[in-house]
Amino acid sequence: MSIRLVVIGFLAYWTFVIIAPFGAMIVWSVVLAVALYPLLDRLAAWLGGRQTIAAILITIVALALVIGPMTWMGLGFVDPVKSVIAGFENGDFVIPPPPVSVKDWPLIGAQIYSFWELASTNLRSALTQILPQLKPVGEYLLGMARNAGVGTLKFLLSVILSGFLLAYATQLLIGMRALARRIDPANGENYLNLAGATINAVSRGVMGLSIMQAIVGGAGMFLADVPGANVLTIAILVLGIVQIGPLLIVAPVVFWAWTTLSTPAALGLTICMLTVNYMDNVLKPFIFAHGLSTPIPVIFIGVIGGIMAHGVVGLFVGPVVLAVVWELGSAWIAEELAPTAEGAAVPEAAPEPNSVAPPELKMS
Repeated sequence: MSIRLVVIGFLAYWTFVIIAPFGAMIVWSVVLAVALYPLLDRLAAWLGGRQTIAAILITIVALALVIGPMTWMGLGFVDPVKSVIAGFENGDFVIPPPPVSVKDWPLIGAQIYSFWELASTNLRSALTQILPQLKPVGEYLLGMARNAGVGTLKFLLSVILSGFLLAYATQLLIGMRALARRIDPANGENYLNLAGATINAVSRGVMGLSIMQAIVGGAGMFLADVPGANVLTIAILVLGIVQIGPLLIVAPVVFWAWTTLSTPAALGLTICMLTVNYMDNVLKPFIFAHGLSTPIPVIFIGVIGGIMAHGVVGLFVGPVVLAVVWELGSAWIAEELAPTAEGAAVPEAAPEPNSVAPPELKMS
């Protein structure tokens, strides 16, 4: 028996070591598979029960929907850098001279004025002076770019892996139910159903709404040629998932539209951006009233922690995992408290008028 436990523990440890680097990717692929399973079921029925073909079609469409917007949003970070580099090389990047009032700033006014004046006349010399300070910043930005690239690749691989899970969805569902009953014969399957319902609620509600807002807002800003539309689209997506809302982006964009564009163009962009904002105000209460009871702080912590731990994939995995843990924990606590509450709520039966008093009752 002890040898068997050692072997099982050894295999479990090495299995964890092997799949740990892909943990977030696997979780996200499971989330996608659970969220897309109803679509798979309907599409497979329409195709005459061909579940594998339905899974392939869903995967292809999902990849197309992911690659296009991600490429466009990624270019939003690359193009400004290229423009700055080209400006340096061509000498088009000009810094105006500093106002004389800068000298009057307390403590650092003289140093800022001196550096600003040098940058306005000889930018290369000014940058050479602060190169040691810029190096850590550059390394940090390069690290962020590398992590974003790796996260995007993991995201795409998660979509592909979810296609494999969808192809074998029926067999996997049977296996998961058997495992749940094995872990907890009484309530295991109920917990599994609760986890699936929570994944659906978060993925379709919080994430689906945020992605819809980002698509509508991004399309409007792209057509209106808003500067930095790629980055602003990402900001709408993140603010939506974090549950802050897109108003921080909508308001400045609408202000820019009315000060820059023609009246018809500004009106069109305003309608588009207000639609994005009203999605948040109208649809979100409906979502939280129909099936999503996870508190907003839990989702917020999941987003921030997920990004810090797993980058792009963590943005989507974090809130789902914490929401599932919250709902399962709440259900387990409610189940533990239920017998106590029931016992306290059931009063002892009153003795019959002519019955003999129980032995422990003292008669005065």
